[in-house]
Amino acid sequence: MAEQRRSGGGGATASEHILVVFPGYHRSWAAWIEQCLERHGHRATLHRWDPPREVPLEDSLGDLLLSSGRVLLVLNDWFFELGPRPAGEWNDALRGFVAAHADRFAAVNLTNRPLLPATAVLEPASLWGLSEEAVEERLLARLGLAPLPTPRNPATRVRFPDTRCDVWGEVPRRNPRFTGRDDLLTTIHQRLADAEHGAAACTLLGMSGIGKTQLAAEYAHRFSTDYDVVWWVNSDDRNIQRDRFGELAVELGLRSGSEPGERIRAVRNALRRGDPYQKWLVIFDGWDDTEGADSLLPQGSGHVLITSRNRAWSERTDAVEVPGFVRAESVAYLMRRAGHINAAEAEEVAAEFGDVPLPLVQAASWLGESGMEVSEYLRMVRERRLSTVDEPVTGDGFPQSSMTSWSILLNRFRRAQPQAIDVLGLCTSFAPGRIPLGLIRAYPHADLPENLRWMTADLPAWSRALDTLVKYSVLTRETRGPAGMEMGPHQESVHMHRLVHDIVSKLTGDDQRDSHRRAVRTLLAEADPGNPHDSRNWPRYAELLPHLEPSGALESTRPRVQETVLNCLRYCSRSGEYTTGLNLARRTRERWAAFLPPLSPQMLDLTREESTMVRVSGRFREAYDLDRAVLERLQAAPGTNPLAELTTQGAMASCLRHLGRYDEAYALQHEVLEGTDRLLGPNETATMVARHNLGVSLRLLGRFAEAYELDLENYGIRESVLRARHISTLNSSSAVTHDLRLLGRYRDALARQEPTVRLHLQVLGPQHPQTLGARTQLVMSRRRGGGPTHDIGPEMASLLDELAQVHGREHYRTLAFLTNYGNYLREHGDLSHARELIEEAEAGYRALLGPAHPVATGMLANTGLIMQAAGERAEAMSMFEAALAGLTATLGPDHPWVLGCALCTTGARNFNGRIADAVELGRETVRRARRTLGGEHPLTLSCQVALAADLRAAREHEEAAKLEEDALLALTRTLGAQHPHTLSARQRTRPYWDFEPYLG
Repeated sequence: MAEQRRSGGGGATASEHILVVFPGYHRSWAAWIEQCLERHGHRATLHRWDPPREVPLEDSLGDLLLSSGRVLLVLNDWFFELGPRPAGEWNDALRGFVAAHADRFAAVNLTNRPLLPATAVLEPASLWGLSEEAVEERLLARLGLAPLPTPRNPATRVRFPDTRCDVWGEVPRRNPRFTGRDDLLTTIHQRLADAEHGAAACTLLGMSGIGKTQLAAEYAHRFSTDYDVVWWVNSDDRNIQRDRFGELAVELGLRSGSEPGERIRAVRNALRRGDPYQKWLVIFDGWDDTEGADSLLPQGSGHVLITSRNRAWSERTDAVEVPGFVRAESVAYLMRRAGHINAAEAEEVAAEFGDVPLPLVQAASWLGESGMEVSEYLRMVRERRLSTVDEPVTGDGFPQSSMTSWSILLNRFRRAQPQAIDVLGLCTSFAPGRIPLGLIRAYPHADLPENLRWMTADLPAWSRALDTLVKYSVLTRETRGPAGMEMGPHQESVHMHRLVHDIVSKLTGDDQRDSHRRAVRTLLAEADPGNPHDSRNWPRYAELLPHLEPSGALESTRPRVQETVLNCLRYCSRSGEYTTGLNLARRTRERWAAFLPPLSPQMLDLTREESTMVRVSGRFREAYDLDRAVLERLQAAPGTNPLAELTTQGAMASCLRHLGRYDEAYALQHEVLEGTDRLLGPNETATMVARHNLGVSLRLLGRFAEAYELDLENYGIRESVLRARHISTLNSSSAVTHDLRLLGRYRDALARQEPTVRLHLQVLGPQHPQTLGARTQLVMSRRRGGGPTHDIGPEMASLLDELAQVHGREHYRTLAFLTNYGNYLREHGDLSHARELIEEAEAGYRALLGPAHPVATGMLANTGLIMQAAGERAEAMSMFEAALAGLTATLGPDHPWVLGCALCTTGARNFNGRIADAVELGRETVRRARRTLGGEHPLTLSCQVALAADLRAAREHEEAAKLEEDALLALTRTLGAQHPHTLSARQRTRPYWDFEPYLG
């Protein structure tokens, strides 16, 4: 019952000991008072007080006097509701027992509301509305304590309770009727405080309606003085959750783009670093879906609190089971809300509802508002006198008494406020959680069903209906928007608990449901911004998306609604919400297949978006099969749809590239480009996309010069037709840089990519996926360019972390940079870390692509370099030989990847004493490199330097000298005398080639 904490206040210098007695509701004030007293040289003990109602009040007060020193009561009107007890009992105790021991008792008052008359005996000092300095002065004066001239300055200052923490984000208002749960709150606080640094996450688990949200909100208020940032994230829907969590970036003053993923990554990085705040609390309310949690959960010096029904959280976080109220808490709550009932009656109601908070809230609200006698109320519950359902539902996880209590409440609405039923019916056609009810304001009045037109025509009635539902705890109001911005009526929203949504859905009639759902899906279509490609519209799409299915939008035959569904799907694809998007695509396909032809424009658009997300997720074969099935239907259908066929073939070509079937992909992509150019012309979007993708195919085939010419042409067209800052133009600019780097024109690549990255940062933000790709090109240009490299290591490490946050550690884009960073670390002597990264990347590619894929095969060369650096020369040669054989078989002998593998193999043969074999392979490699890449390409010159070394080992010094001299002159001419390649060749350091994986 009591929470006590001793504080060593000052040893021999402490002049007095004070027992600070407070209700749990005012813990923050008690902690501040304790610190204040200790700063002035006194000892203090905190004592949370909630005396059992069964124990006489004088006995409980007498127990306080067992402490040495004086007793300071922290009062407000809530203090006298503990128990609760009749006011007369408190007045009697104050006039009698407390008055008799007035020298031992003192009090402070935290409210401006009137207290019990007999409280005057305590002479409470009012602290309400004062500054911290004034409160400190008045507290010490009330206790008759002299302040120290220079108060001690504690290492950790407790925040003054009336000072809000620096960032306070949409935490629900404090419930003045919050009951009990003190021990549970203390447990949560202790577990978070005791957790290891960076892993302080606690999940409140329990059934719907058990009070998890109220508990989390009370924790935020009660312990707010411990934090500089408290941020509340409604997590019923993943998209809204991500959007809301990302909004913290603005409050923290972080520089990030508008895309949710960018903001989330910026927030997580800031919280992990503790910059600008180390003491933070983030509360995820209603987070039931644990998928993707690792990319969202923040870590660092702060705390995370989650409420959920999903017990899988116990495997990820510390879990606290939230039980129902203990009976005393139930009784106390009912007696406070319904003042006319006694303890025995309250206990009977509590037993009827099994001490589950949500139905108890409804029962208390009903009894308190109606003044009905408990016997009559319970008789109505037990007799099931309902008119909305024929038979009470018992098999859906709801207590029978809860269903009947709700039925009584809804019947009351029908009699006294029927328009509240209309609003409820409309709400149940949305998804539970946050409901953008303000959309009704934008609805054309004439298009509303006749029975709902009052919602736009009679605003006072609308407000009264909402007020009624909020009053009875059916809905809670929400406002949302940039800090400090006034929200208009059209942005009004409410929150409907999932349990409330389910129960009300079952108890409201079906007669109006169709019209309600039709109205809601039309509202969603009206609210569609119409452009999911613009990231500024993404928060609105995140808001609309969860309501598509409950409103019946997926079954709608109206083209406008279908376009909204497709736009939400496009939003998922553009914003990186692939899991959500794929789930939506699957459900949409199931519905549309019943009434739309498979080759209708809507179904083709659906397949296109679904295929893109499947492919970008790394499921290349599945995406290819999906596109091929569509193409076969298109080709077999009567009539022709050439543009649809070309679009589908372009998607198939992308899949073929990722599957390593480069020749097939090139042939198909070339056909797509010719077709779109013929049908649409060279400057249309589809043609520019096809041209860009053909450049990708050429790059994968090792035809770098052709890729460069095509990409340069496409960049010029995009810059002219679109604009320099358009996302597609920026992508083309990065493609040109990639080509230049592969051609060995490192300085040109670096000069181009630096301004390209600056534009990416300005337009898309630092962590947009395309920006990360552009930043990758920049750091690789710096590495290959041979300039100062002392700062590239940390830059690469940071970029790797960001890629992993965006895509996941096992995504092919992350694996590529994992490889690049591993190769960099090997070059710079960190062999152990390099081995770890290369092994991780090789295993990842093998699992993703299969061992025969060219990229998986090429990774063997990087493993060989690690082994060779570690002195494992025989094992390294086996790796190089296997990579060379595998790549030659799949790509042919002239592909640059094969030539690079051959370069490494010649070195391994030399190191293992097979000089003649090294010379033979070296001669052939130089010949093929000159033909494929040209005589002055860095790889050709490296092969030439390596051959010279092998010829020297074979004692063919004259030929070796000539080859080496020619290579040094060419390297000096093309790369410069101080480039690492040139310096290494001059020092006769054996050249090598590391494999840079690329899937397109």
